[in-house]
Amino acid sequence: MRLFTSSIAKLLPRPVTWVTLGITLGLLGLIYVAIGGSAAQIRTQPGGQQALQILRFPSAYEGVLSFLLGLGGLLAVIYGAAVAGSEWTWGTLKNAVARGEGRIRYMLATFASVAVLVGVGLVIAFVFGVLAAAVGSLIAGVGTDGIDDAATLAGMPEKLARGWIAISEEAALGFAIATIARSQLAGIGAGIAIYFAESFATLFLPDIVRYMPFNAASAVVVASTSGDSPFGGGIAARLPPDAALVVVVAWLVGALVVSGLVTERADIGG
Repeated sequence: MRLFTSSIAKLLPRPVTWVTLGITLGLLGLIYVAIGGSAAQIRTQPGGQQALQILRFPSAYEGVLSFLLGLGGLLAVIYGAAVAGSEWTWGTLKNAVARGEGRIRYMLATFASVAVLVGVGLVIAFVFGVLAAAVGSLIAGVGTDGIDDAATLAGMPEKLARGWIAISEEAALGFAIATIARSQLAGIGAGIAIYFAESFATLFLPDIVRYMPFNAASAVVVASTSGDSPFGGGIAARLPPDAALVVVVAWLVGALVVSGLVTERADIGG
Protein backbone atom coordinates (compact mmCIF):
# COMPACT_ATOMS: atom_id res chain seq x y z
CA MET A 1 0.00 0.00 0.00
CA ARG A 2 2.90 2.34 0.77
CA LEU A 3 4.41 1.81 -2.68
CA PHE A 4 1.02 2.27 -4.31
CA THR A 5 0.22 5.55 -2.57
CA SER A 6 3.70 6.90 -3.22
CA SER A 7 3.34 5.98 -6.89
CA ILE A 8 0.05 7.85 -7.09
CA ALA A 9 1.66 10.88 -5.47
CA LYS A 10 4.55 10.60 -7.93
CA LEU A 11 2.38 10.39 -11.05
CA LEU A 12 -0.24 13.02 -10.23
CA PRO A 13 2.01 16.08 -10.70
CA ARG A 14 3.64 14.77 -13.87
CA PRO A 15 2.74 16.72 -17.01
CA VAL A 16 2.10 13.49 -18.98
CA THR A 17 -0.85 12.70 -16.69
CA TRP A 18 -2.59 15.99 -17.33
CA VAL A 19 -1.55 16.29 -20.98
CA THR A 20 -3.00 12.83 -21.74
CA LEU A 21 -6.28 13.72 -20.04
CA GLY A 22 -6.38 17.13 -21.74
CA ILE A 23 -5.85 15.66 -25.21
CA THR A 24 -8.62 13.12 -24.61
CA LEU A 25 -11.09 15.79 -23.49
CA GLY A 26 -10.06 18.11 -26.30
CA LEU A 27 -10.62 15.43 -28.95
CA LEU A 28 -14.01 14.51 -27.50
CA GLY A 29 -15.20 18.10 -27.43
CA LEU A 30 -13.85 18.86 -30.90
CA ILE A 31 -15.41 15.80 -32.53
CA TYR A 32 -18.89 16.18 -31.08
CA VAL A 33 -19.14 19.94 -31.50
CA ALA A 34 -17.77 19.68 -35.05
CA ILE A 35 -20.33 17.01 -35.97
CA GLY A 36 -23.12 19.07 -34.44
CA GLY A 37 -21.98 22.22 -36.25
CA SER A 38 -21.82 20.45 -39.63
CA ALA A 39 -25.08 18.53 -39.21
CA ALA A 40 -26.79 20.42 -42.04
CA GLN A 41 -24.12 19.32 -44.52
CA ILE A 42 -23.99 15.79 -43.13
CA ARG A 43 -27.74 15.32 -43.65
CA THR A 44 -27.37 15.97 -47.39
CA GLN A 45 -24.81 13.20 -47.80
CA PRO A 46 -25.65 9.52 -48.40
CA GLY A 47 -25.97 7.85 -45.01
CA GLY A 48 -25.97 11.23 -43.30
CA GLN A 49 -28.78 10.36 -40.91
CA GLN A 50 -26.90 7.27 -39.81
CA ALA A 51 -23.77 9.36 -39.26
CA LEU A 52 -25.71 11.62 -36.90
CA GLN A 53 -26.69 8.60 -34.83
CA ILE A 54 -23.67 9.19 -32.60
CA LEU A 55 -25.39 12.36 -31.34
CA ARG A 56 -28.65 10.62 -30.49
CA PHE A 57 -29.25 9.32 -27.00
CA PRO A 58 -29.19 6.75 -25.51
CA SER A 59 -26.82 5.28 -28.17
CA ALA A 60 -24.50 8.27 -27.66
CA TYR A 61 -23.47 6.77 -24.31
CA GLU A 62 -22.04 3.72 -26.07
CA GLY A 63 -20.51 5.97 -28.72
CA VAL A 64 -18.53 7.93 -26.15
CA LEU A 65 -17.29 4.75 -24.50
CA SER A 66 -16.34 3.29 -27.88
CA PHE A 67 -14.25 6.37 -28.60
CA LEU A 68 -12.48 6.08 -25.25
CA LEU A 69 -11.64 2.41 -25.81
CA GLY A 70 -10.50 3.09 -29.38
CA LEU A 71 -8.54 6.27 -29.88
CA GLY A 72 -8.53 6.84 -26.13
CA GLY A 73 -6.88 3.44 -25.79
CA LEU A 74 -4.00 4.66 -27.95
CA LEU A 75 -3.45 7.49 -25.47
CA ALA A 76 -3.53 4.93 -22.64
CA VAL A 77 -0.74 2.98 -24.36
CA ILE A 78 1.31 6.15 -24.64
CA TYR A 79 0.69 6.96 -20.97
CA GLY A 80 1.66 3.47 -19.80
CA ALA A 81 4.82 3.56 -21.92
CA ALA A 82 5.75 7.03 -20.69
CA VAL A 83 5.46 5.98 -17.04
CA ALA A 84 7.33 2.67 -17.40
CA GLY A 85 10.05 4.15 -19.59
CA SER A 86 10.69 6.94 -17.12
CA GLU A 87 11.48 4.38 -14.43
CA TRP A 88 14.55 3.43 -16.44
CA THR A 89 15.59 6.72 -18.01
CA TRP A 90 15.13 8.77 -14.83
CA GLY A 91 16.69 6.16 -12.57
CA THR A 92 13.76 5.92 -10.16
CA LEU A 93 13.66 2.11 -10.39
CA LYS A 94 17.38 1.94 -9.65
CA ASN A 95 16.93 4.15 -6.60
CA ALA A 96 14.01 2.05 -5.35
CA VAL A 97 16.03 -1.16 -5.67
CA ALA A 98 18.93 0.49 -3.85
CA ARG A 99 16.52 1.21 -0.97
CA GLY A 100 15.70 -2.50 -0.80
CA GLU A 101 12.37 -2.52 -2.62
CA GLY A 102 11.45 -5.71 -4.46
CA ARG A 103 11.68 -5.16 -8.21
CA ILE A 104 8.50 -6.98 -9.19
CA ARG A 105 6.52 -5.48 -6.31
CA TYR A 106 7.72 -2.01 -7.22
CA MET A 107 6.75 -2.36 -10.90
CA LEU A 108 3.36 -3.86 -10.06
CA ALA A 109 2.66 -1.02 -7.62
CA THR A 110 3.66 1.47 -10.30
CA PHE A 111 1.31 -0.11 -12.81
CA ALA A 112 -1.49 -0.28 -10.22
CA SER A 113 -1.19 3.48 -9.84
CA VAL A 114 -1.31 3.84 -13.63
CA ALA A 115 -4.46 1.70 -13.77
CA VAL A 116 -6.18 3.75 -11.05
CA LEU A 117 -5.35 7.07 -12.71
CA VAL A 118 -6.46 5.69 -16.07
CA GLY A 119 -9.74 4.61 -14.47
CA VAL A 120 -10.31 8.04 -12.94
CA GLY A 121 -9.49 9.61 -16.30
CA LEU A 122 -11.94 7.26 -18.01
CA VAL A 123 -14.79 8.40 -15.75
CA ILE A 124 -13.90 12.09 -16.18
CA ALA A 125 -13.61 11.72 -19.95
CA PHE A 126 -16.87 9.76 -20.16
CA VAL A 127 -18.83 12.42 -18.28
CA PHE A 128 -17.24 15.14 -20.39
CA GLY A 129 -17.93 13.18 -23.57
CA VAL A 130 -21.62 12.77 -22.69
CA LEU A 131 -21.87 16.52 -22.09
CA ALA A 132 -20.10 17.18 -25.41
CA ALA A 133 -22.48 14.80 -27.19
CA ALA A 134 -25.44 16.61 -25.62
CA VAL A 135 -24.09 19.98 -26.80
CA GLY A 136 -23.52 18.55 -30.26
CA SER A 137 -27.05 17.18 -30.30
CA LEU A 138 -28.51 20.57 -29.44
CA ILE A 139 -26.38 22.31 -32.08
CA ALA A 140 -27.47 19.75 -34.68
CA GLY A 141 -31.12 20.05 -33.71
CA VAL A 142 -31.25 16.35 -32.89
CA GLY A 143 -32.33 16.92 -29.30
CA THR A 144 -31.41 15.00 -26.18
CA ASP A 145 -34.43 12.72 -25.92
CA GLY A 146 -33.28 9.47 -24.36
CA ILE A 147 -30.48 10.97 -22.29
CA ASP A 148 -32.35 9.84 -19.17
CA ASP A 149 -33.11 6.34 -20.48
CA ALA A 150 -33.31 4.26 -17.30
CA ALA A 151 -32.21 0.94 -18.81
CA THR A 152 -29.11 2.47 -20.41
CA LEU A 153 -28.11 4.37 -17.28
CA ALA A 154 -28.55 1.24 -15.16
CA GLY A 155 -26.14 -0.66 -17.39
CA MET A 156 -23.45 2.02 -17.54
CA PRO A 157 -21.61 1.13 -14.29
CA GLU A 158 -20.94 -2.38 -15.60
CA LYS A 159 -19.85 -1.05 -19.00
CA LEU A 160 -17.55 1.49 -17.37
CA ALA A 161 -16.03 -1.28 -15.23
CA ARG A 162 -15.44 -3.35 -18.36
CA GLY A 163 -14.04 -0.29 -20.06
CA TRP A 164 -11.64 0.28 -17.18
CA ILE A 165 -10.27 -3.26 -17.52
CA ALA A 166 -9.93 -2.79 -21.28
CA ILE A 167 -8.16 0.54 -21.11
CA SER A 168 -5.90 -0.79 -18.33
CA GLU A 169 -4.92 -3.61 -20.68
CA GLU A 170 -4.00 -1.06 -23.34
CA ALA A 171 -1.93 0.88 -20.83
CA ALA A 172 -0.29 -2.39 -19.72
CA LEU A 173 0.76 -3.06 -23.31
CA GLY A 174 2.68 0.21 -23.50
CA PHE A 175 4.00 -0.38 -19.99
CA ALA A 176 5.40 -3.80 -20.94
CA ILE A 177 6.97 -2.65 -24.21
CA ALA A 178 8.68 0.30 -22.54
CA THR A 179 9.93 -1.99 -19.78
CA ILE A 180 11.43 -4.40 -22.30
CA ALA A 181 13.06 -1.56 -24.25
CA ARG A 182 13.87 0.50 -21.13
CA SER A 183 12.78 3.52 -23.14
CA GLN A 184 9.77 5.82 -23.22
CA LEU A 185 10.13 6.56 -26.93
CA ALA A 186 10.49 2.90 -27.89
CA GLY A 187 7.41 1.96 -25.88
CA ILE A 188 5.34 4.80 -27.32
CA GLY A 189 6.50 4.15 -30.88
CA ALA A 190 5.89 0.41 -30.70
CA GLY A 191 2.47 0.90 -29.10
CA ILE A 192 1.39 3.31 -31.83
CA ALA A 193 2.72 0.92 -34.49
CA ILE A 194 0.72 -2.00 -33.06
CA TYR A 195 -2.42 0.16 -32.89
CA PHE A 196 -2.30 1.10 -36.57
CA ALA A 197 -1.07 -2.34 -37.64
CA GLU A 198 -4.18 -3.86 -36.06
CA SER A 199 -6.39 -1.35 -37.85
CA PHE A 200 -4.93 -2.26 -41.26
CA ALA A 201 -4.73 -6.00 -40.55
CA THR A 202 -8.48 -6.05 -39.82
CA LEU A 203 -9.03 -5.82 -43.59
CA PHE A 204 -7.02 -8.96 -44.27
CA LEU A 205 -6.96 -11.09 -41.11
CA PRO A 206 -10.20 -10.34 -39.25
CA ASP A 207 -10.41 -13.74 -37.55
CA ILE A 208 -6.94 -13.29 -36.07
CA VAL A 209 -6.97 -9.57 -35.36
CA ARG A 210 -10.06 -9.80 -33.18
CA TYR A 211 -7.91 -11.55 -30.57
CA MET A 212 -5.32 -8.76 -30.59
CA PRO A 213 -5.21 -6.30 -27.67
CA PHE A 214 -6.79 -3.20 -29.21
CA ASN A 215 -9.51 -5.06 -31.10
CA ALA A 216 -10.45 -7.09 -28.04
CA ALA A 217 -10.46 -3.98 -25.85
CA SER A 218 -12.84 -2.20 -28.24
CA ALA A 219 -15.24 -5.15 -28.13
CA VAL A 220 -15.72 -5.53 -24.36
CA VAL A 221 -18.72 -3.18 -24.26
CA VAL A 222 -20.02 -3.40 -27.85
CA ALA A 223 -22.06 -6.40 -28.92
CA SER A 224 -20.86 -7.91 -32.21
CA THR A 225 -24.42 -7.90 -33.55
CA SER A 226 -25.17 -4.24 -32.93
CA GLY A 227 -23.90 -2.90 -36.24
CA ASP A 228 -21.04 -0.56 -36.93
CA SER A 229 -19.14 1.27 -34.27
CA PRO A 230 -19.57 5.02 -34.52
CA PHE A 231 -15.81 5.51 -34.16
CA GLY A 232 -14.38 2.83 -36.38
CA GLY A 233 -15.20 0.29 -39.03
CA GLY A 234 -17.64 -2.58 -38.91
CA ILE A 235 -17.54 -4.72 -35.80
CA ALA A 236 -19.10 -7.86 -37.26
CA ALA A 237 -15.75 -9.69 -36.94
CA ARG A 238 -15.19 -8.69 -33.33
CA LEU A 239 -15.52 -11.04 -30.40
CA PRO A 240 -18.67 -11.09 -28.27
CA PRO A 241 -18.23 -8.82 -25.22
CA ASP A 242 -17.76 -11.61 -22.67
CA ALA A 243 -15.23 -13.46 -24.82
CA ALA A 244 -13.44 -10.18 -25.51
CA LEU A 245 -13.21 -9.51 -21.77
CA VAL A 246 -11.49 -12.87 -21.22
CA VAL A 247 -8.99 -12.08 -23.99
CA VAL A 248 -8.37 -8.60 -22.54
CA VAL A 249 -7.68 -10.02 -19.07
CA ALA A 250 -5.26 -12.53 -20.62
CA TRP A 251 -3.37 -9.73 -22.41
CA LEU A 252 -3.36 -7.66 -19.21
CA VAL A 253 -1.97 -10.45 -17.05
CA GLY A 254 0.54 -11.42 -19.73
CA ALA A 255 1.83 -7.86 -20.04
CA LEU A 256 2.30 -7.58 -16.27
CA VAL A 257 4.05 -10.96 -16.07
CA VAL A 258 6.45 -9.91 -18.83
CA SER A 259 7.07 -6.54 -17.14
CA GLY A 260 7.82 -8.23 -13.83
CA LEU A 261 10.13 -10.89 -15.27
CA VAL A 262 12.07 -8.42 -17.40
CA THR A 263 12.53 -6.10 -14.41
CA GLU A 264 13.58 -8.95 -12.14
CA ARG A 265 16.24 -10.19 -14.56
CA ALA A 266 17.50 -6.79 -15.72
CA ASP A 267 20.99 -5.55 -14.94
CA ILE A 268 20.14 -2.23 -13.34
CA GLY A 269 23.67 -1.41 -12.33
CA GLY A 270 25.18 -0.09 -9.19
